Amino acid sequence: MHQVTPTRTFMGGLDHNDDLLAALTKICQNENIKLGKVEAIGAVKKAALGYYNQDKKEYSYFTIDRHLEILNLTGNISIKDGKPFVHAHVTLADDQGNSFGGHLIPGTIIFACEAIVQAFDGPEFKREVEPVTGLPLWE
Repeated sequence: MHQVTPTRTFMGGLDHNDDLLAALTKICQNENIKLGKVEAIGAVKKAALGYYNQDKKEYSYFTIDRHLEILNLTGNISIKDGKPFVHAHVTLADDQGNSFGGHLIPGTIIFACEAIVQAFDGPEFKREVEPVTGLPLWE
């Protein structure tokens, strides 16, 4: 574990019809945030999520093509391939209270979203593929 210090916090709404992951990533790129955390609530028009199969060491992807509430989005910001990278998981619910969740991937379209992006000072956390899990984890 490493000590990090919160430095800057950005709060606000994300644009209707934007891709959720792209919108969060754009904030990090525009503000040069290379270390931090993200969180959000709101609603999406449709969702695209991933699930990591630990036995096969590969992601499977699925979409939910209906309106959903964002119950929780939480994630972190680090460096992957030399650029700010947002790694986020999201829990969503339908109109019956059924929940769905997974790794946020491109294709989740915002209806309305309020997000918080917090930058930290600290050592660079770079993602490299870790051989035991096959995942791009912090070195």
